[in-house]
Amino acid sequence: MEIVRSQREPTHSAASTTSAKLSFYRSAPALEVRLEDFELYAIDRLRVLQGISDGLSRGKKPEEMEKLVLLLSTSPPRDELRKWFLSMETSLFRYRFRLESPESQRSLMSEFQLPYKAISRAEFETVKEKLNQVARSIGQPLNADTLFFKAPFEEVPELFAGRRVFLQKGFAYVAMHQVVSLVATQFRSNLSKCLVLTNRKWTSTIRDTERDRLAPIIEALSTGYLGPDYSQPKNSAEISLKDINGQASSSFPLCMRHLFDKLRETHHLKHGGRMQLGLFLKGVGLRLEDALLFWKSEFSQKVLQIVGAERFDKEYAYSIRHNYGKEGKRTDYTPYSCQKVISSTPSTGDHHGCPYRHFSEENLRAALTKMGVCGRSVDGILDKVRNKHYQIACTLTFEAIHDAPYDSGINHPNQYFDASRKILQNKMEST
Repeated sequence: MEIVRSQREPTHSAASTTSAKLSFYRSAPALEVRLEDFELYAIDRLRVLQGISDGLSRGKKPEEMEKLVLLLSTSPPRDELRKWFLSMETSLFRYRFRLESPESQRSLMSEFQLPYKAISRAEFETVKEKLNQVARSIGQPLNADTLFFKAPFEEVPELFAGRRVFLQKGFAYVAMHQVVSLVATQFRSNLSKCLVLTNRKWTSTIRDTERDRLAPIIEALSTGYLGPDYSQPKNSAEISLKDINGQASSSFPLCMRHLFDKLRETHHLKHGGRMQLGLFLKGVGLRLEDALLFWKSEFSQKVLQIVGAERFDKEYAYSIRHNYGKEGKRTDYTPYSCQKVISSTPSTGDHHGCPYRHFSEENLRAALTKMGVCGRSVDGILDKVRNKHYQIACTLTFEAIHDAPYDSGINHPNQYFDASRKILQNKMEST
């Protein structure tokens, strides 16, 4: 990996071990990096943040996610994406800051030039009893070496809301073991400002000059999906027409199961539904010849009577061949990721999109029950939906149906199918 050090002088000492591990994003790194390496770094970082997001959504505590973060780090509308990025980067910073020793934490606070000083012994004695009361209430008794920092109470809202600090005259007395809240607030504020300034510079000058080089990478990274594209079936797997009904029932995710059932029921899908289901079927191994037979067989019961065989071949069959890269620009189109499915906007009469996002709670409960999910599992899924964790809800559905954990999390409908087939195959072989 080729990294060329810039001739610019770094802002902080290169010998500092702490600054090499934690950054406050006060200035751009003093490095020149090859474009392909920049993309790899960005993808690795986003995978770490996605792992943190999934873990937090599933109720894991940050300290429980150490193994997940280590594994991932080696292996939405823009405003929402920016908020998500801020939250996940702050969570990662908190986790890493807590790993530092108290001495390193104080050194970092000094290096980052944070406006907090430890209170004097004289001031400590004047509020000692009050500090003791708070410490006992949260199970953190004071000792003679405990350090406290004084900060405006609005800078530690989580400690203030949880009644975990002593307040006096608008200031909070923050113990050393709580100082991560202070530092994380400053970190988030600083990163937020940097994002705004970077975006302003990007839109005003850089985007146009880097239209053909850097801009496509940035646009691709903002889609939020970093996994395989499933343009080709995994391990040359194929699904035959005679097996498609059984596999739809056992291994299709809800978004595809709903489209498949509607197609069987009405013998027609609008364009959005045909694209979503058709590319999914391509990704699970339905050959072009079988895809043409499948769609023609379904449409023959209704559509062919209206449009005729010639128009079907001209419009519908052409679209199917186009998706397989056999018409037009010969582009090999990829199945939709969860992010793309979730962000779609189905209209009246459409059936594509993400049921976890687009169904009413009543309809979603009925659909889950039809898939074999019931009881507390349904309640847990609906709770995630109410909090807009749609992919976590899909993952919980997968786990309930297959009676098996799936810590990787569902990020793609074809990933759901492959994981399902693997679990079911292992169960068959074991019996």
